[in-house]
Amino acid sequence: MELGSIVQLLEDKAILVTGATGFLAKIFVEKILRVQPNVKKLYLLLRAADDKSATQRLHDEMIGKDLFRVLREKWGTNMDSLISEKVVVVPGDLSLEDLGLNNSFLRDQICNQIDFIVNLAATTKFDERYDVALGINTLGAKHALSFAKKCVRLKVLVHVSTAYVCGEKGGLILETPYHFGETLNGTPGLDIYAEKKLVEEKLNGFRAEGATEEEITLAMKDLGIERAKRYGWPNTYVFTKAMGEMLIGHLKENLSVVIIRPTIVTSTLKEPFPGWIEGVRTIDSLVVGYGKGKLPFFLGDLKTILDLMPADLVVNAMIVAMVAHANQPAYDDHHMIYQVGSSMMSTPLRIEKLQDVAFRYFSKKTWINREGKAVKVGKLLMLSDMDSFHRYLAIRYLLPLKGLELVNAALCQYFKIMHLDLRRKINFVMRLVELYKPYLFFKGVFDDMTTEKLRLMVRDQSGAEADMFYFDPKCIDWDDYFLNVHLPGIVKYIFN
Repeated sequence: MELGSIVQLLEDKAILVTGATGFLAKIFVEKILRVQPNVKKLYLLLRAADDKSATQRLHDEMIGKDLFRVLREKWGTNMDSLISEKVVVVPGDLSLEDLGLNNSFLRDQICNQIDFIVNLAATTKFDERYDVALGINTLGAKHALSFAKKCVRLKVLVHVSTAYVCGEKGGLILETPYHFGETLNGTPGLDIYAEKKLVEEKLNGFRAEGATEEEITLAMKDLGIERAKRYGWPNTYVFTKAMGEMLIGHLKENLSVVIIRPTIVTSTLKEPFPGWIEGVRTIDSLVVGYGKGKLPFFLGDLKTILDLMPADLVVNAMIVAMVAHANQPAYDDHHMIYQVGSSMMSTPLRIEKLQDVAFRYFSKKTWINREGKAVKVGKLLMLSDMDSFHRYLAIRYLLPLKGLELVNAALCQYFKIMHLDLRRKINFVMRLVELYKPYLFFKGVFDDMTTEKLRLMVRDQSGAEADMFYFDPKCIDWDDYFLNVHLPGIVKYIFN
């Protein structure tokens, strides 16, 4: 498998991107337009009712974002012309057959022109409604694959999953597929189509009983967690993403498919500029809670490896894999999976590093709360097991909370605000523990042997392209990245 010039291969190619307003998708689109403006077309699938609302979403949620400022500076007054010539908005819905494309002319045009499909549509909430997550993360993967089979010029389908489809496995986690119906705990009976039927029956039952939308949402969230844990996954997100991979592996036939499994995706390292982020993502919830003074203690093993990858490096890996597999025969399952992470480094990032840099950063650049006061932070206390966590929580928070309840009852709710503040702090900590506990004691290391082959191909490129498409985590100075790039990026995003 040879790489050749990445920029040249992208010239005059048509690419369909699903989930186009998502975090990684925006970075992917910006990168393609910046390095190869002679791309033929970028078809962007957006969930929208019609062309007008899809176009509005394109400008509000993509082109108008700060992410595109480098491209705007490069093109100046010609930026609008570039977008109108190269970008086609496609109103649709990945959770539906044929991507929900109602315009048959546009559908046929795409099927006849597309060289690459990049499926980035996903819901990444750990506790998403099961019907929503199943529709996008699982059945959406099937719909993307089915549509890809209709595209007569298609070279490769790139499906972006997550490395954490492995659940809570420890040890070396290989770049191998999950087979249809496979479970992590050995529990038999996982049938993806039966899961779809179960969801439909539950929804029909709730509606027949006159349940409110809020009640249905809570029930669907509980159902997702229940089904995930039944088969060995810790949450709805990774369970539905794993089932999406299963469907692709089961149904791909001779289609060339690449599955990208990034680890925890963080703000951009360099491109189009350092520190761009959108949304408070995974570990950032912990960092923000700590900086705001809402998280003085937490649960986790300081030696646990945090496998992080800046988003621009993930996008570079996607592009390189896409180009490397263009015009190649379909590979066996092992060779189509690329795990993009940093845990195989000789000195991987650990939780203790995050604890240290967060303290250093927020000690110097204190968070200003709603009252305009600087929030002073101490070093985050990490409790190494659930027993010590519950003991600390009881002594430092639950007992004072109970005391405040008694005092409030006697003094006509005099300390009501203090009580509510403490209750919110406890609820915040408990919610984060529930969501992130599997990853704060994670014992796995993600093998990246096939991914390393892609990195070697990039190193062999000419100087310009080797720099343009690098994605080797060894280039990351974690102290500099956190203190000067990632944490400032998070703070900027929240205050904007």
